[in-house]
Amino acid sequence: MGRASPLLLVLLALGFFFATYNLLTMIMHNRGSGLGNWMTDDFDVFDPITRMTKETKKVGNRNLYFHVALTATDAPYSQWQCRIMFYWYKKVKDMPGSEMGGFTRVLHSGSPDSLMDEIPTFVVYPLPDGLDRVDPGNGYMIVWGYIVLNRPWAFVQWLEKATIEEEYILMAEPDHIFVNPLPNLAHGGHPAGFPFFYIKPADNEIIIRKFYPKEKGPVTDVDPIGNSPVIIEKSQLEEIAPTWMNISLRMKDDPETDKAFGWVLEMYAYAVASALHGVQHILRKDFMLQPPWDLEVGKKFIIHYTYGCDYNLKGELTYGKIGEWRFDKRSFLSGPPPKNLTLPPPGVPESVKKLKVLLLSPIGVSEFV
Repeated sequence: MGRASPLLLVLLALGFFFATYNLLTMIMHNRGSGLGNWMTDDFDVFDPITRMTKETKKVGNRNLYFHVALTATDAPYSQWQCRIMFYWYKKVKDMPGSEMGGFTRVLHSGSPDSLMDEIPTFVVYPLPDGLDRVDPGNGYMIVWGYIVLNRPWAFVQWLEKATIEEEYILMAEPDHIFVNPLPNLAHGGHPAGFPFFYIKPADNEIIIRKFYPKEKGPVTDVDPIGNSPVIIEKSQLEEIAPTWMNISLRMKDDPETDKAFGWVLEMYAYAVASALHGVQHILRKDFMLQPPWDLEVGKKFIIHYTYGCDYNLKGELTYGKIGEWRFDKRSFLSGPPPKNLTLPPPGVPESVKKLKVLLLSPIGVSEFV
């Protein structure tokens, strides 16, 4: 066979080069702009920018830093949780890998409280009397002084009136503790959220369809999330928040929905509101852990201590029955846990041991007294 001409070899090489380039470009494009829910523990799949320095950590002209915002009341039960949460925010904010920006406690009690000088706070109003739909004989919409329906209304007011420098927002809660530096998990117009096992839109399709009709799309468009923790573009949240508030009130007004969703009603309302705006979330199982069900902290970012932790002295979980050793935040309505809270027994999971240390470490330091 004769030798191929140099010109032919050059053309073949260029052809292979452009084919490879186009293939890689297509892969990267699809990776960054895929549709639907993403369930992942691998942050680097979606954001190779995390290792850049603070000076260059931008996508185009968009800064990746996010503002941490939590809604709260002036009740002592809410205050001590906010103080612990803010303490650990300050500890991890500037660690390598963190993309945390500023911090705001959105106080929806309508007037300043005793923590104004300690925690950056923006005061907003609660829902007007009667609009909160609180039935004195039915307490599931009141979480120890926290009227849950005030949460979306608080965000609506804050977004309208406050000056927020960051282009992203983390919606958090007082009973969150940062355990690892948190990067911006949102990507490509998709917010990041945590998938809750008890938020099941498909199992409640008949109810969901009252607020998300079939012509809007499949019920799987409604993510299995609440509003927190969620990292979202500020512009997206500004559009979603009023809808979230209105859907929450409509759900509360509907007896069937109110009975079915109970204390997670406004979580479903946020998921529905997001779907109505065509917004779907990257589902991050590593966003948060919840003792006692999650046993290890690992590389997760937030501890959510909403569940009581009950154990016998052998270190065996006795959930549903008060244990010989227990921690439940609801045991401390008037103030933080005591510094001398007993150690958990041998055998309890690492997550519970870590929670006890994280809760008690700030208590007693000069800034916490």
